[in-house]
Amino acid sequence: MKKYTLQKSPFVVPTTDGKLIEEHHGLASTNNPDISIAHMIAPAGWSEPFQTPDFEEYTYIISGKKQFIIEDEVLVLEAGQSIKIEKNTRVQYSNPFESPCEYIAICTPAFDFNKVHREEA
Repeated sequence: MKKYTLQKSPFVVPTTDGKLIEEHHGLASTNNPDISIAHMIAPAGWSEPFQTPDFEEYTYIISGKKQFIIEDEVLVLEAGQSIKIEKNTRVQYSNPFESPCEYIAICTPAFDFNKVHREEA
């Protein structure tokens, strides 16, 4: 038995908002409930509704900028910066800027649509 899992073809999550989501490890790609690791590109002008997930989320910005509204605080991260958002925290992610934002997102436990608790838009 191999002591590693090599991911050569991540699961591309279907979206309707122009965002690219390539899950390398997690529920959709490797059936791993403990962690998800995804490469993402949020197009300019992208946003999603507020959510209060049952998992921690780490984000590392590769290029561009990404806006976070955490509880009532607005933060903007740029390339080379990262953040950890605790589970059960109300947050909204967006890219209200003119350029795409490329980033890595890691969730523990793994991202699960049933545990993200998105608000109605």
